[in-house]
Amino acid sequence: MSTIGKKKSKLIVGTATVALVGGGVAFAYWTTGGTGTGSATTGTTVAITAVQTSTVSGMRPGDSAQQLSGTFNNPNSGPVYVTTVTASIDSVVKDAGAPAGTCEASDYTLANATMAVGAEIPAGNAQGSWLGATIKFNNKPAVNQDACKGATVNLRYTIA
Repeated sequence: MSTIGKKKSKLIVGTATVALVGGGVAFAYWTTGGTGTGSATTGTTVAITAVQTSTVSGMRPGDSAQQLSGTFNNPNSGPVYVTTVTASIDSVVKDAGAPAGTCEASDYTLANATMAVGAEIPAGNAQGSWLGATIKFNNKPAVNQDACKGATVNLRYTIA
């Protein structure tokens, strides 16, 4: 073999060795255990609002009861569960032009004031529904109830 041939052979063998060694690089590692910490929080809700959608008007002695119904405004980012809506008379405001005398909550009758809902109410306005309570003018035959002419009955709805 000539000197050039020997150099070529050594170069080829050297290159092949570098390729084999470089291509088969081994990595060593250690194993270990350990611990860590983290946290997660739950959200909270804000109160939703019952919105009366039924129109109650023209109540008078001897009149039939009128139904109360409505929907919910849910400002939360997700649904909330409502079990019941309970109606109550918050106040009675006499009309400015009504005759003298008193007009009060006892002049009105609420029936089925606690209304079962039992549903998830989606986020947003005018969601879900409630109904079932009624209100009527409480006819008191032995009493002059003229003071209630034109009165406004303010209702309160409590959501559970």
